[in-house]
Amino acid sequence: MAIQKFKTFEEAERALWNFNPDEKYYQQVADLFRLMEKLHPLQNEKGVFKFRTFEEAQAHRVKTSNPGLK
Repeated sequence: MAIQKFKTFEEAERALWNFNPDEKYYQQVADLFRLMEKLHPLQNEKGVFKFRTFEEAQAHRVKTSNPGLK
C-alpha cells in the first residue's frame, strides 16, 4: 500500500471508503470478524431472565457486559 498525503481530514476519511468491494474485501472483513471473536468471544446467555430485585438485574447486566469482572 502506497503512502498518501491529505490536506484535510475529510480527504483522508474519503480515501477509506470502498465503493466497489470485491471477493477479497469480503474475505478480509470475514477474517477480521473471526479475529475479533477469538480475541473477545461473546458470552451472552440467550433467553429471558426474571429477577426479584432491580439490584439483581443490574448485577447480572454488569456480569454479562464485563466478562472479566465475574
